[in-house]
Amino acid sequence: MTNATAGADRGWNAWHFAALLGGNVALALGPLWVRLADTGPVSAGFWRLALAIPFFALLARANGQRLGGVPRGVLLAVMAGGIFFALDLSSWHLGIELTRLGNATLFGNSGSILIVAWGLFVLRRAPRANEWLAFAAAIVGSAILLGRSLEIDHTTLVGDLLCLLAGFLYTFYILLAQKGRETLGSWSLLFWSSLAGLPVMVGVALALGEPFWPTDWTPVVALSITSQLIGQGLLVFALRHFSPLVVGLALLTQPVVSVAVGWVWFDEVLSPLDAIGMALVAAGLVLVRGSGKPSTAA
Repeated sequence: MTNATAGADRGWNAWHFAALLGGNVALALGPLWVRLADTGPVSAGFWRLALAIPFFALLARANGQRLGGVPRGVLLAVMAGGIFFALDLSSWHLGIELTRLGNATLFGNSGSILIVAWGLFVLRRAPRANEWLAFAAAIVGSAILLGRSLEIDHTTLVGDLLCLLAGFLYTFYILLAQKGRETLGSWSLLFWSSLAGLPVMVGVALALGEPFWPTDWTPVVALSITSQLIGQGLLVFALRHFSPLVVGLALLTQPVVSVAVGWVWFDEVLSPLDAIGMALVAAGLVLVRGSGKPSTAA
């Protein structure tokens, strides 16, 4: 997931577009590494953050973003956001183990719709036509996917609900991170929020009795590189050049990649009804991003 905000389409070239697509593809590979890790899923999330933190510090320094001397109110807001980010990752990684990868990717991005709903509540205005369509498509699509998961196995339904919970928790992370976005810069923000999330993830992993130390470091290193460094890095580089609608369309590469990975690695096959449900949720995400609100990506 990323916390960058997309701007209007301006000054973009082929490299920016390649970075936008590449970032989404890298993020879509995250669930695969969670499944393959020989730690628990929450423990894998800990290593995802921990291994990336030194690089966030270096990138912040290289881009002139301060790590010290942060105003107390900003730092507290960012670290509180980091706690929600850790809870989001914990819930999402647990869900990844229990449901299909395509479902996990879509539901993990549901924060986009929740952020818009929160914005409408704060502004005290009724949704516009495209926002109504976005909410309706997402609700109907989610109902189809949840119903299909219930038909397959109750465990799969629990996985879907955990991924939806992750999207809900990510909304609070985004709202809290807004206060520190301009003061700190993206890399410094990622450094502090990741640092704040580490104790939470350790606590959740220990409470669940998960294996913590990997015996095979390849999946957790790959998870950190693809989800935190490459995925986040490419999107931080590209998102400011594109409108939310273009970002929403690019997001559709994530469920496509996740479905393909689930089919190749885990024999997860979608029925026509699953495909309809996923298409409706994806359409809702694209429409809601077209309203120009902050974007998220799993």
